[in-house]
Amino acid sequence: MPTTDNETPDISELTPPSRTLMGPGPSNSNPRVLRAMSTPLVGHLDPSFVEIMNDVQELLRYTFRTDNEWTIPVSGTGSAAMEAAIGNLVEPGDTMLVPTNGYFGDRMASMARRAGGTVVEVDAPWGEPLETPTVEDALETHDPDVFGFVHAETSTGVLQPNVPELTAAAHDHEALVIADTVTSLGGVELRVDEWDIDVAYAGPQKCLSCPPGASPLTLSDEAMEKVLSREQAPRSWYLDLSLLEGYWGDERAYHHTAPITNVYALREALRLVVEEGIESRWNRHERMAGALKAGVEAMGLEMNAPEEYWLPSLNAVQVPDGIDNSEVCETLLERYDLEIAGGLGDLSGEIFRIGCMGHSARAENVIFAVTALGDVLESLGADVDPGKGVTATRRSLATE
Repeated sequence: MPTTDNETPDISELTPPSRTLMGPGPSNSNPRVLRAMSTPLVGHLDPSFVEIMNDVQELLRYTFRTDNEWTIPVSGTGSAAMEAAIGNLVEPGDTMLVPTNGYFGDRMASMARRAGGTVVEVDAPWGEPLETPTVEDALETHDPDVFGFVHAETSTGVLQPNVPELTAAAHDHEALVIADTVTSLGGVELRVDEWDIDVAYAGPQKCLSCPPGASPLTLSDEAMEKVLSREQAPRSWYLDLSLLEGYWGDERAYHHTAPITNVYALREALRLVVEEGIESRWNRHERMAGALKAGVEAMGLEMNAPEEYWLPSLNAVQVPDGIDNSEVCETLLERYDLEIAGGLGDLSGEIFRIGCMGHSARAENVIFAVTALGDVLESLGADVDPGKGVTATRRSLATE
């Protein structure tokens, strides 16, 4: 209840629980990242912070696999980077082609409409990727100005294959391409320049294992040219990239107060990416998630996505018959301090979403997650064999 003028709030010291985060995000942060956030504050225009900004941009280019000059962290969560991408690229009167195969394709559509664009759809069922011929037909039919797709669909556990084919088809119709890489950046193969992606955005709290607050975004020269040549200013002043260009470009002029400690954290998280090596990091995620997948399948569960478009960083596992997914998630949290999540949208109640991302993608976490999940499912009456699951996970890890 609200306090009155005569009452003093009695709030105890902050003591959040220590969780193992194996849900769709955030993932656990490396202690180095948390230490970076505790270092002294400087001003957002301090010469030392300008050097930090330069570092972060260079590190982001490495991680995105791009030479794009316009590569920045947006002040806000991944949805802020998403809205910056769509809200700046889509002008009133533009047409944006969006996918129907997951929750975040729907969010793309919502943001494009708010930007004044006309939304058209390329159809694919939830839990399946976009097919190149279907995208080509949609491009031919609708002739959009912008085509958006989700590289790693967090709601379904699907990794979009054949990205270069999709971007080539879009560019054949002179459409710019926006890629949602929120759950892929730093965790699964992503090559912005080689795959000819015009704009990619991400969230730091997934495979980068960085607390949310400064979210990666990269734009090609062609995309930035469209932003700077708009006839109408974007509807968001805060996310107007033509204004942010003054802060993150050569001028380093004031636009807003950047989230300084979040930028510190992102810098350290990206340093960890470079130290590991981006391709080694992709391989680690695939190995760790492969062991997780082996374990859940051996205990008697089924993956939602077929092998050919399985997303290692987000494993969608079908809920067994007669089991309430919410009860499983709640019991894991209470009994084991382990976070996983249920499904969204069309898959609500039908899948578990088990992340294997960043600092959380380690052997001890994978074994723990399979052990705990098997125990909870068995205690709730599911037809599973937890012992077989743990054995398969250990064997997979030992093989790797």
